[in-house]
Amino acid sequence: MKGHRLMLISWAVLVAVLTAWTAIAGQPADHLRQSVDRALSILRDPALRGPDRAVQRRQALRTVSDGVFDWPEMARRTLGRHWERRSAAEQQEFTRALSDLIERSWADRLERYQGERVLFAGETVEGELATVRTKVADQHGRDIAVDYRMIRRDERWLVFDVVIENVSLVNNYRTQFDAILRTASYRELLQRIQGGRS
Repeated sequence: MKGHRLMLISWAVLVAVLTAWTAIAGQPADHLRQSVDRALSILRDPALRGPDRAVQRRQALRTVSDGVFDWPEMARRTLGRHWERRSAAEQQEFTRALSDLIERSWADRLERYQGERVLFAGETVEGELATVRTKVADQHGRDIAVDYRMIRRDERWLVFDVVIENVSLVNNYRTQFDAILRTASYRELLQRIQGGRS
């Protein structure tokens, strides 16, 4: 699925970007960097290495991703016009299913991070919203633009969308989910997401 590919790229870039940043970044980027520092500590922890420690390692990484993403905001935006039709319990259920889907998408790639070269390209803050712009050199030396759209929640900045080469992860999922819901029930969509086939 295209959304899976975008998520894999975005997490590879996120790790690369935030390990390269120093004091040049502002508050939104600082929040990202702090979270990724924690993720890298988990990946470097000898006690969590090896296939026999995969479950514990991924549980620890999930704790980090929960501190990076605004899952309810991401879920609301990906479900779009269908969000308000769902009960509060269904909204929570969908939020959890989406976060699980995304976590499954990036965990493998994050564990194989190889230190890709990245350039911090700027940061824009407008009220409660911010965009952190980056560029990463792929294996062929081409620069890939990756933007992290963030929202302020109390004193923290959380990611609610990742845009790679002008393709939004949220918009990509919203288009797919809307198409599914035109011919299938919400419950069928949820089952597909939970099975990782959306």
